[in-house]
Formats: sequence, structure tokens, C-alpha cells
Amino acid sequence: MSKGGVRLKTLNKVTTTIRDRLEDFLRSNNMTLNQFSELTQINSGTLSGIINGHRPIAMQQLDRITAGMGLPEGYFYEMYIDECFFHASPDWRRIGPFLQRSAGLNKLDCIMQVVRLMMDNLSYIPLLFNLAEKFFQEGKREAAIILYESIAESEQRQHSERLALCQYRLFTLGLSKDQNKNLAQALHFEYFVDRLEEQYQLDALIGLINVFASLRRWDKLAGLAEKLKIRATVHYELNGSKKPQEIKNQIIFYILYAYLILGVTHFEFGRYEDALHYVSLYTDCSWVKKPNEDEKAVIYQFQEWAEGNRYTYQLLSGKVEVLPEYLNYISTRENEVFIALCEIVIAANKFNINIDSILEQYESFLRHQEQQSRLGKISVQYTDDRFVGLLSGLGTYYLKKNEYDRGLKYVLDSLAFAIEIHSEHDMLKCVGLFEQYRDFANKDAKFRYKTLISEVQKLNEKETDFVGSPV
Repeated sequence: MSKGGVRLKTLNKVTTTIRDRLEDFLRSNNMTLNQFSELTQINSGTLSGIINGHRPIAMQQLDRITAGMGLPEGYFYEMYIDECFFHASPDWRRIGPFLQRSAGLNKLDCIMQVVRLMMDNLSYIPLLFNLAEKFFQEGKREAAIILYESIAESEQRQHSERLALCQYRLFTLGLSKDQNKNLAQALHFEYFVDRLEEQYQLDALIGLINVFASLRRWDKLAGLAEKLKIRATVHYELNGSKKPQEIKNQIIFYILYAYLILGVTHFEFGRYEDALHYVSLYTDCSWVKKPNEDEKAVIYQFQEWAEGNRYTYQLLSGKVEVLPEYLNYISTRENEVFIALCEIVIAANKFNINIDSILEQYESFLRHQEQQSRLGKISVQYTDDRFVGLLSGLGTYYLKKNEYDRGLKYVLDSLAFAIEIHSEHDMLKCVGLFEQYRDFANKDAKFRYKTLISEVQKLNEKETDFVGSPV
């Protein structure tokens, strides 16, 4: 940087402490303490005390000194750790601001170093936990993960509610497009969900249900949905519409969602009448006591879903005559089109229905896009799973019609997306489809298939738990 039109000289790299660097800077640039004080807005007496080692450097002072010396933000953070935390007794008045500034600058290595130094002193755990919660609320995901992991490790034998909440946060923050990792996250967190405080349990159960649904682990869903139904019902009977601030949705949402998931579970196991029974349970909301406006919105959404799911269950159980009514239903409900198309394609392949005109009409919905309901965003993991299935379903549909180029393109699109989300089931399904129709593939399709298979093999090498090679 420059001061008064004179370019300041760079630091002497031989010096070893922040104080040494500051002295060297002042000397090299012929600058007095008063001049540097004016530049940084730090009292000259304070600067003198810092240089002489009579007072520690506060975080705000460190940032001002760094800026005054024309250095990038956080330049001295590694040295600050060594001088103020490693060789001195850590003081939360400096540690807290340091961790917050490090998180703001995404200096994760600095956070990790400081947290390691603190783990021997259990009195810091509550302070670190509160800071982790602050990072979580501010969207500083990576910094929050470091703190939560460190706290969880230090309290792994305590069986505390704080440990359970750390695991819940780690579960939430750890979800991604990688289905293998999501499964590991869900299986690990499932052990802790019952230890959570009541105000977190309902949303935690929803989170687990959504992940297991996206992984088609129907065996897991029924038990979790029953648990959700019981806990939400008890809460509603005791407290009515009143809910703690931490609970994201209206209490009746959790009861109705439990019914919906139980219906889905019965449907996936082929118990269509049972599935329709649960549809009736989230259609009839007469038990809700004097619903407020927010609760009315929840009721309306579930009644809309009930109508759509009733058509779905009837269609896929063989009552293809409901298809025109289903199409009429989605014609005025744009948010329902994507899911409906997923089910209609499955039915078309199952019962040999020609849906060319439907696919042409709704072509713009045959792509990956964020799904919304009246109540908010649909789980990304669930959307990813439905999309990869839609692509392979479209491939099957066109292959059965002998439209090989179009069909194999959809199969390869599905394989590419299955690789992206690490879905082993869908990789195997797509490879099986392509091999079945390989003789009808053109040169470009065969080349793309070969390229994708090499990506599958790379994944197979990285993930030792991959069951069998699809090649």
C-alpha cells in the first residue's frame, strides 16, 4: 500500500513474530508510531505496549495492523495462533473473535488448529457449541462442521443432549448428492435421534425419512413414520397449535406427513388398499381444532397431495382409466407435474400405455429442476432420485417403441446422473438396459457409454463398499 504518495517497502521475511514484523515494517518505511497510529486508528501507547511485549494483541488490533502494513486479511493468523494460543494460556476473549474472523475468511486450517488446542479443557465445550450454533445459523457450514465434530468427539461417551444435537447438525450439513454418503450419514444419526430434545425431534425425523425415501429404504420408513406420528400427535394433544421456535412447521404438518409416508410405504410394498386408507387419513382433517391460517395452508396442501396420490396409486395398481382425470388434476397444478410425470412413465411401461402426447405437452418438465410445494422446497435428495428414475423410465419407454436412438440417449443420461449422485442401483439398471439394446446403439452412443463406464470403474475403485462391478 502507499501513504502520502510513497510506496511502502515489503516485510523482511527473516523476522519471526508479529511484533518483529511490525518493527521491521516501521523501520523499513521510516514510519513513526504516531504515523502508524494515525493510519490504523490504534492508540500509539497501545502500539508501543504491543511492540514491547507488555500487552497482547487483540483481534481487532491485529486486523488493523495487517491492513496498515498493506497485507492481505488474515496474513498473520497462523503466527497469531502460535504466539497467543500455543505459547500462552488461551483466553476466550481472544479465541472467540479469532474463530469468528477465521470463519469469515474461510481460514479453516486456523480454526482446526485452535480447536485442537482447546479440546483438553472441557470448560470451553459450551462456548464452542454456542459458536458452532452461530456459524450454523449464519450459513458458515465448513466452520460449523469443524466445531461440531470436535465437540462430538470430546463428548462421545457423555450421551448428552448436546452430543445428539451436534450429530443432528452434522447429519444436516453432511447431506449431498452422494447417495452412499447420505446413507452412511442417516444410519449414523439414526442412533442419536431419540436423544434429541423434543423441539428438534420432529424435524430430525423428517430429515431421516426424506433421506431414506430418496434411497428407497422402505424398510426404514414405516418405523420412522410411526415414531413421527406418535410424537407429533402427543405434542398436538398437549399443546395444540403452540410450538417451540425451533420447530419449522405447524404441528399438524408432522402428523399428516407421517400418514403420507405410511401410505407411500404400503404402496411400495404393493399394499394398495392400505395405501389408499392412509390417503384418506391426510384428506380428512376434521380433527384439527380451529385451524389458523398457517394450518389451513398445511391442510390444503395435504388434501391436494392426497388427490394426486390417489390417482397415482389407482393408476399404478392397474386402473389406467383414471389417467385422463390425473392429467386434468396436474393441468392447473404446475408444482405437481414433475412427480406426476415420473409416475405416469412408470405406468406407461408397466401397462403399455402410449403417452407420446403427454410427453410432448410437458416436455419442459422433463429436466432436473428444484421442486417446490406450497409449504416450501422439496428435498433435493428425493428430487434427484425421482429424476434419475424418470430418465431411465423414458429410456425404457422409447426402447420398447423401437425408437432406439432416443431411448438409449435417455438411458445414458440416466447413467450419467446416477454416477453424479453415486446411485449404484441406477448405475446397474442403466448398464443392464444399454447392454440389452447394445446392438441398436449408434457409434456416438457406444463411445459415450464407454466413457461413462470408465467413470463407474473409477467410482468402484474409490468406494470399497460398491457391490460388484457393473461392467
